[in-house]
Amino acid sequence: MGDKTGLPDYVLDSNAVLKDKDAAWRYGHPPDYAKTRAFYEGSKTMKHEAGSLPDLVEKLVKNWEIEASFKTSLDDWRTIDRTKYTFSLNGGKPQTGEHMLQVGTYNALLTSSSYYDPAHNDFETSHKAFKRMMPTFAWEVTEVYSGPPVVIFKWRHWGYMANDYVGFNDRGDKIRIKAHGGLIDIQGIVIAKVNDKLELESIDVWFDPMDMFRQIARQDKQGTIEAASVTGGCPFAGASKGSE
Repeated sequence: MGDKTGLPDYVLDSNAVLKDKDAAWRYGHPPDYAKTRAFYEGSKTMKHEAGSLPDLVEKLVKNWEIEASFKTSLDDWRTIDRTKYTFSLNGGKPQTGEHMLQVGTYNALLTSSSYYDPAHNDFETSHKAFKRMMPTFAWEVTEVYSGPPVVIFKWRHWGYMANDYVGFNDRGDKIRIKAHGGLIDIQGIVIAKVNDKLELESIDVWFDPMDMFRQIARQDKQGTIEAASVTGGCPFAGASKGSE
C-alpha cells in the first residue's frame, strides 16, 4: 500500500493501519484514536512539513504503536520487517515482536519500582492502568538527527492525569495515586533501523522510565497501598476484561 510517491501508506497517514479491516484486532475491531489525535493537534509543539523526514518518522512510529498495542498477530504488522524486528530499552537485551505481543508495550518500556512492576501487571491490566489515568496520551517527534537506514530521533509523550493511577508495584502491592489533573510530559531518544521499504528492523528506546512516575506522584510521593502483597504471578490472572 502506498501512493504515487512510492512510499508506504504507514509513513504518509498516521491512521493507515486502522484501515486494515481484515487484521486480527485485540477487541475484534480497530481502536478509535479520534480523541487522541484531536488532543495531539491541539497541544503538539511541532508542526512538521508534510513529507519531511520528521513527518514520515512520526507517522511510521504512530502506526507501529497501533499495531503493537492492538494487532494480535505479528503476521498483520505492516510496519516491521518480521524476519529481523527487535525491540530494546536503554540498550538492553533485544526482544522479539512475539515477546511484545505477550507482555504489552507498557511492560516492554517500564522497569520494576515501588510504583509499578511488569512482573505483577499483564498486558491487559498495564494498558488499563495507564489509559484510565490518561485517556488521551499523545506522541510526537521533536527532532530527527539522522536519516535511513539508521534513524535517530527525539520524541515527546504527553497527557493529563485525569484519573487516579492504580497499579501493582515491585512488592506486589496495589498502589493508588490520586489524580492531580496536571500534565505528564516525558521525553526520550529512539535509535531505529529501517529497511528500504521503511519497515522497522529494530527499535532501541532510550529514556528514564521513572520520569513518568515522578510526575504522577509529584503531589503524593508514596501513594496508598490498597491490597496486601501478592505471593507470585499476576494478581489479575483470571480477571475479566474491564475489572479492576
